[in-house]
Amino acid sequence: MQIGIDLGATKIEYVLLDNNNKEIKRDRIPTPSDYQKTLLSLEDIIKKLDNKNENFNVGICHPGAVDKTSGLIKNAHNSLWLNSKNLIKDLKKNIKNNILTDNDANCFCLSESFDGSASNYETVFGIILGSGCGGGLVINKKIIQGANGLGGEWSLNHTPLFNVPNLEPGQIDNFNNRIEGYLSGKSIEKRYYEKFNKNLSAKEIFSGYRKKNNNEFEFIINYKDILSRCLITIITTLDPDAIVFGGGISNEIDFLDEIKTMSSKLINEPNLKTVFLKPKFGDASGVRGAAILSRQNFI
Repeated sequence: MQIGIDLGATKIEYVLLDNNNKEIKRDRIPTPSDYQKTLLSLEDIIKKLDNKNENFNVGICHPGAVDKTSGLIKNAHNSLWLNSKNLIKDLKKNIKNNILTDNDANCFCLSESFDGSASNYETVFGIILGSGCGGGLVINKKIIQGANGLGGEWSLNHTPLFNVPNLEPGQIDNFNNRIEGYLSGKSIEKRYYEKFNKNLSAKEIFSGYRKKNNNEFEFIINYKDILSRCLITIITTLDPDAIVFGGGISNEIDFLDEIKTMSSKLINEPNLKTVFLKPKFGDASGVRGAAILSRQNFI
């Protein structure tokens, strides 16, 4: 048995998988308001799922990356309270189970590569388009973290667009200039308001696009172009067999074939072999990937 936990900004999802990846139990709770309360919630979840003290292995996915030297979480932009925290060390004060943590997009990609929609492919890139934005890279069903723990952190890149400002010190940290600042749900809502002086949720904007409402249609047409340009940085650098799209914004996207065609034109590759996929396990991919992560590393 393996325990998987997805520690998100607003919810903690958890799962108990058997050795055949069958779900024994899955549930979720709201994420507490501070770090210490979060630790207590994680301890309670682990103790509840491992109630016979069998020392099930535990995998936890979370926003941001883990510094390989210090073990501290970094770049958790949607969960700032996690930054500079050593989650494993703090949990091990009261928990005896083996614990491993990794980025949420990495675990999403691992799940879909292992037994999900991309299980037949060798090199898989996973993209999370939700309230934030992230990416993960899996090759031969193993997460590639890289020298700095930043493997797959695509959303940190500055956008390959037209008028990116000169990167003065204050602008380098400005997420408006990064991929996340264009493609995430929060950024969609912010940029729509700036352009049309109207507050709409990302879901409402996509709904208006499908209804061909003028403003929303114009906005999403431009979003498609930006998304395609950002994807070609992945394709030309990694040339993956498959790209899997997850997250709430991805659920709104019903034009993956169109995005693939646009991306192929941008790099003059009419027979682009990279497949664009939706996830088999949907929102559960991250938590399942966390459980699989613990099995791969402790068994």
